[in-house]
Amino acid sequence: MTSVTLEQLEADPHPFLAEIRPIGWVEPLGGWLVTGRDLAIAVMRDHEAFTVDDPRFSTGRVVGPSMLTLDGDEHRRHRAPFARPFRLQPVRERFTDVVADEVERLIDAIEPAGAAELRRSFAGPLAAAIVTHSLGLPEADTGAVLRWYDAIVAAVTEVTAGAEVPAAGREAFAELQAAIGPALDRGPGSSLLADAAGGLERSAVISNAAVMLFGGIETTEGMIANALVHLLSHPDELALVTVDPSLLPNAIEESLRLEPAAAMVDRYATADVELGGAAVRRGDLVRVSVAAANRDPDAFADPDRFDVRRENARQHLAFARGPHVCIGMHLARLEAHTAVGRLLERLPGLRLDPARPSAPAGLVFRKPPALHVVWSTMGD
Repeated sequence: MTSVTLEQLEADPHPFLAEIRPIGWVEPLGGWLVTGRDLAIAVMRDHEAFTVDDPRFSTGRVVGPSMLTLDGDEHRRHRAPFARPFRLQPVRERFTDVVADEVERLIDAIEPAGAAELRRSFAGPLAAAIVTHSLGLPEADTGAVLRWYDAIVAAVTEVTAGAEVPAAGREAFAELQAAIGPALDRGPGSSLLADAAGGLERSAVISNAAVMLFGGIETTEGMIANALVHLLSHPDELALVTVDPSLLPNAIEESLRLEPAAAMVDRYATADVELGGAAVRRGDLVRVSVAAANRDPDAFADPDRFDVRRENARQHLAFARGPHVCIGMHLARLEAHTAVGRLLERLPGLRLDPARPSAPAGLVFRKPPALHVVWSTMGD
């Protein structure tokens, strides 16, 4: 089997992932990597055989126990207070106008310039504003939230790569704790966090809020940035969406398939088991490569191609499966559909800046480090 480095996995993992499908031991990751779609679904659905409840779990080491790092009854106890507002119909009712207004405000701010770096002038601020609104933190500064998020995501990535939790990650979580505290003191009915505090201990609310914050920003920022890169890098596919905007939702699903924002999720084997022909031992780290499962040729024809009319694009695993399916997927979709659609409508001739190319990168979270674009203005 061909060896691989962490740097290669961060830059372009797809050739290696295809080579080891459906499962292989990856030495730089210190565990098994599941790359077949059916096997990935089986692992994510079976929380008894493949658990997240392990002291090595990277996110848990950064922010503490949460719905992301627990299974069974404890997982349900942590998840339930946050789940109801993020179901499809409540999301549409509560957030459609809020998202639309924030998208217009952010585009208004960049439109006259004819150029922007969209990840941090648009996608990140949008995601941060909406997730803080959803949790009931209206006084939170978007810039501060994005700084905490950057530090927490970087810490999770470092831990995943085998390092200890960096000081910057610990400091960011401490600042987040201090910001959330006042919301918990306002009492039930004042916010989602305050309501959650009625059924969970304070530390659990804070850890789950951290997961919601960085998960909500990561998923949405990555969805928007990757969708724009894919559309703007494929003029023929962009033309199809421009002529028929009803293709946009499927184009975003296809982008999620091709480069999911969260590319890898961790599980730990609770017993010796044979998995896809591999002899997995109790305690082994079993990582699911969502990025690889989404390019499984047994499920997706011509899997490396970006095809906005792909009929089964929504069969991707970008939001995971099983008990840990993404709690915010409906909100993330609403934000991405609104954001990408309005950018294409309001910024004529929107295109990638040829002087500053963009491409998704990252080990755990994949998106372009920067997304520089240009468009035509009234003076052009």
